Amino acid sequence: MHPLRAHIEELIPLSDKEFEFILSHFSHVKKRRHQYLVQEGDIADKEFWIAEGCVRSYFLGEDGKEHILQFGMENWWITDYESFVLRAPSKTSIDCMEDVELYSISHENREKLTSEMHKMERFWAKKSKLGRIALQNRILSMMKNTAKERYELLLSQYPQLLQRVPKKHIASYLGVSRETLSRLND
Repeated sequence: MHPLRAHIEELIPLSDKEFEFILSHFSHVKKRRHQYLVQEGDIADKEFWIAEGCVRSYFLGEDGKEHILQFGMENWWITDYESFVLRAPSKTSIDCMEDVELYSISHENREKLTSEMHKMERFWAKKSKLGRIALQNRILSMMKNTAKERYELLLSQYPQLLQRVPKKHIASYLGVSRETLSRLND
């Protein structure tokens, strides 16, 4: 079974014909490590589903310090959603931390697909709700948990991430220094 179909069918059933129609709206993309999917200031005109690999979404503070908003791994969707939806310049950059295989859908094709196929409108509505829950939990964790608690939560939720991502990026995601992260490992 096609991996994108398996992913969509976790939430909604599809016929072969329906999946062929859905897939016709996507482009298959391969990117190398360090290549960008989205660069700050550009319009994010595509949303990406990650079939293989790992990416990060981040912005640079006024002091030049990198702040990681999220990582994306297999079966995750990613873009700068404000830019994608509002057609505004991106506030974040998304780059590949590994070689990646993706399926991208343009803003235009996503709008077309959701208007022509109610099942995909429901799929993205469900994905959006799950994404809001994850974002809420991340914000709550940043506000109420200690650095150690945030680190332990990351370990329990995404143990494979620590083997795939440099510690400096884990520290940035957790909002701590590299030195603090080293102490958390002890």
